[in-house]
Amino acid sequence: MENFEQRRLLSALSHGAIFFSSTIVSIGIPIAIFLINEDPVVKENARESLNFHINLYIYAVIFGLLVFVGIGIVLLIVLWVVSLIMPIIAIIRVLKEPNVPYRYPLIFRFL
Repeated sequence: MENFEQRRLLSALSHGAIFFSSTIVSIGIPIAIFLINEDPVVKENARESLNFHINLYIYAVIFGLLVFVGIGIVLLIVLWVVSLIMPIIAIIRVLKEPNVPYRYPLIFRFL
């Protein structure tokens, strides 16, 4: 029998790790959950969280380079807002529907 409370907690922790810091901790938590846990839904949520983090870092570098063109500041602000709102939506969704892995819209999936 599956432990739904553990599934909810670990899935929410995977998506909410971005709020702990913007350093290695925010990526380390989903990596640890992905490697240690055997639950397929939790693994998929951790993978999706990692993909979201990777996308944010790639976009931040690109938008940071566009600062020299003039539009980068606006794009960085939009990226910051998205990096706050999307994980909150993911946490709410995995807490409401623990059996369905959350998929972030409009990101590239590297893992």
